[in-house]
Amino acid sequence: MIPPRSTISLGVVPTHIKFVGGLAPDDKGKLPRDQDGQICAVTEMARIKEASPAPLHCVQISVFPGTNADDVSDLVDGLKTLELEIHLILMVGGADPMNPADEDAVVAMLVDGLNAAKKHGVTHVGSTSVEEWMKPGATRKDGADFDAAVAQNVKVHLRAAEEAGLKDSCIQDWHIEFLRPGEFATFTDLGRIWAFIKAANEAYGQPFFKALVDAAHCGDSTLTIPENEAIIAEMGAAGGLGFFHASAKTTRGCLSTDDGWISALLAAAAKTGALEYVIVELFHHEDAALEGLRNLDPGHGVDTTDGRSYTELVVDGLTDVARRLNNLVARGFLPAK
Repeated sequence: MIPPRSTISLGVVPTHIKFVGGLAPDDKGKLPRDQDGQICAVTEMARIKEASPAPLHCVQISVFPGTNADDVSDLVDGLKTLELEIHLILMVGGADPMNPADEDAVVAMLVDGLNAAKKHGVTHVGSTSVEEWMKPGATRKDGADFDAAVAQNVKVHLRAAEEAGLKDSCIQDWHIEFLRPGEFATFTDLGRIWAFIKAANEAYGQPFFKALVDAAHCGDSTLTIPENEAIIAEMGAAGGLGFFHASAKTTRGCLSTDDGWISALLAAAAKTGALEYVIVELFHHEDAALEGLRNLDPGHGVDTTDGRSYTELVVDGLTDVARRLNNLVARGFLPAK
C-alpha cells in the first residue's frame, strides 16, 4: 500500500467503463447493471478499490436528467458502502446555456441534478453546464458576445441555485469545467471559464462556484503551461480553485501519454494551498457515445492500454498520482497529513 502523506482526497471518475452500457441510463431511465444486478459503476469502483495500492477516498459520478430515482439511490447507496465520498456531475444536454431561449430547459435539468445531490447529502457538485456539447455549427463568441454569454450563464446558474435552495443545503460548492476546442466553441480554456466563475461568485455574494482544472482540456487548449499556471495561482488566491482532474490530453487514456501537463498543473494547484481533491479520469477509446470526439481528433481513439484492462489503467493512474502527491509533500508544496 502507498501511505497517503497529504490531506488531498484522491478519487476516480469512472468514465472508462463507457457512457453507453456503463454510466448513461437507457431510454427508460434505468442504469446499466452487471450480471449480478449490481449497478455497473458500483461494481467497477469496488474492483478499483480492491486492486489499488493507493488509497481511494472519493468518486465523481455522472447523473443524467430523467434517470430513475430508485436507480440513483441504488448507485449512491452502493458507492457509500465502499466508504467513498460521492460527488455528482450534473449532466445537461440538448439545450444551450448561452441562449436565453433555452434558459428554462437548462435550469430545469440543473435543478433536477441539484435536487438529487441534496437528497443524497452530496456536498460537492460539478458540471460542464456553460455550453452545449459539440453543438453543430457553433462558433466562438468574443468581445461583447462573450460578455453576453458570461452574463447569461451567470443568470442560469444563479437561478438554478436559487430554485434548488442551495444556500440552505448540504451543497458547499459547484465545480464548473470547460472543454477543449471542438467539444465547446466558446468556453475552451481556463481563462474563459475563470471569467465566468468570477462573475458568478460576485453575483452570488461569496466564492461558491469554482473552476475545475482538467489537465487534459488545459493541454488541448491554446494556452501554454505558464499561462495556465498563472491563472491557477489567481484562482487559488481568490477561492475559485476547484477539483483537479488528472487526465491525459488528447488520448484521455493512460497517464503516460500526457506529455507533462498533469505534473506541471498539479504542482501549480498544490502551491496555491487551496487544492483539496484530485480525480483520475480516463475514457475508453471505443465508447460509442464518444464517436464524435474520435472524429474530431483521431488521437482520442488511440488504444493506450498496452495489454492492460481499463481497470488496470486506472489503478496505474491512481498509483502515479498518489506518488506525485506524496512527493509534493516531500518538496514542501503540500502540507503533511
